[in-house]
Amino acid sequence: MIVPLLLAAATPGFQDIAALDRAVAGFTGHALGEEGGARTPIDARLRLRACPMAAIAWRSEAHDAVTISCTGPDWRLFVPVRRSVPPATAAAATAPRAALPVKAEPVIRRGDPVVIEAGSAGFAISREGVAMADAAPGARFLVRVEDAKAPVQAMAVAAGHATLPGWED
Repeated sequence: MIVPLLLAAATPGFQDIAALDRAVAGFTGHALGEEGGARTPIDARLRLRACPMAAIAWRSEAHDAVTISCTGPDWRLFVPVRRSVPPATAAAATAPRAALPVKAEPVIRRGDPVVIEAGSAGFAISREGVAMADAAPGARFLVRVEDAKAPVQAMAVAAGHATLPGWED
């Protein structure tokens, strides 16, 4: 459901952000911070061009955010909505510890020599160092690299091999 809103500009030329917050509260039927209402106020530092008529709608059927859009000056905002935790999720949060996954064995041990590799098509870099902690596959750990002032954070791949965080395949 899309609801058109007539909005007045508080500052000449700029959108009244407080009016947008009130519009979201009216649309959701819940006040700011309440369950079902906006999580936080819209950032008052935004300088959106004044919109004579904005449209407000749910972002999706999940009702997890509200979309406010304007076609006069073209802009769109997404406002996250505070949702309750469904009973099934709350029950899962209190599951016994035995149901939690078992911690993986480290493939890299403190003091092991490690090759850190990263790259993409047409680009590759590698550096040797010494592990400063144990690490299981996918875990982050620090590597002391010669000639570096500070240790480098790496992600364990296999015994003696690591990659830079963000460069995983």
